[in-house]
Amino acid sequence: MNQVVNALRSSCVQDGCTITSLLDDHPLPLLIASQEGQSIHTLSDTLRAIALDTLGTTGGVLFRNFKVPTPLDFKRFAASFGMPLGTYEFGSTPRSKVFAGVYSSTEYPAHQSIPLHNEQSYTRQWPSRIWFHCMTSSQTGGETPIADSRQVYQAIDPAIREEFISKGLLYVRNYSSALDIPWQQVFNTDDRSKVEQYCQSQGIDWSWSEAGELSTRQLCQAAVRHPVSQEWVWFNQAHLFHISAMAQDLRQTLIEAVGEAQLPRNVYFGDGTPIPDATLDAIRAVYANTSVAFPWQAGDVLMLDNLLVAHGRNPFSGDRKVIVAMA
Repeated sequence: MNQVVNALRSSCVQDGCTITSLLDDHPLPLLIASQEGQSIHTLSDTLRAIALDTLGTTGGVLFRNFKVPTPLDFKRFAASFGMPLGTYEFGSTPRSKVFAGVYSSTEYPAHQSIPLHNEQSYTRQWPSRIWFHCMTSSQTGGETPIADSRQVYQAIDPAIREEFISKGLLYVRNYSSALDIPWQQVFNTDDRSKVEQYCQSQGIDWSWSEAGELSTRQLCQAAVRHPVSQEWVWFNQAHLFHISAMAQDLRQTLIEAVGEAQLPRNVYFGDGTPIPDATLDAIRAVYANTSVAFPWQAGDVLMLDNLLVAHGRNPFSGDRKVIVAMA
């Protein structure tokens, strides 16, 4: 099995499937493609073992040309790898629940890019694995770019890396339906006591305004070691939450309207000091230089180790429907 995984550039056939690297110049993702359009549920034990071995080393597997008729089939396939599927708690992006354990990947406007990130790396509890299923591929664009978080970690300037790790990151969020996702949607409840219970359990500081608006602050990691390989991975969303992620005109407008302290989201070093814009620009450049992308095909299922691999979304035109499951 390891010979199959290590020889990613050499195509081989196993149990009616072609196994190869999808991209000629990059090991991500490994492609397991059905030769006969078999049901995703007939994936052999050998192929499952190859997929799991690859997940722990390369970090990503793309299943292509399999029959995945419904979202329920996708859920069943994701759950078949033995980890219970999770809920989307304390989210930062608008998503709709398809049913328990399956969500829309995002509902951000089609013309916007979503920067590369590891799922929920802006908090202290995150999924270990994430699955994407393309039900409808877009006319143009819409790729889900991916990047090896170990390569990102290594490519970041050591001085930046050390400062981030030693200080940690403080995420500040203000939940307002007028500016961002309301707290009722983020916490999946309109009960303040349940919000407070969740925050207390996760080490999140919270406060309520007289108008009933919620603010939270949480001190989090900048990088972590993978629990199995013990390799360091870059694991945060500072480049998404930081004020420099906004267009300059929107940034100025929001600051003039509500002040920096009341921005929907922002991030500081763990000691409360600001992170320079140039530092975040350097991190964004690393993501851009380490990412790869491929066009979705309807029916594709992409399985990622959420610590080893970051993901994003490119702008698109036409209909696009991608759903997600996490564990």
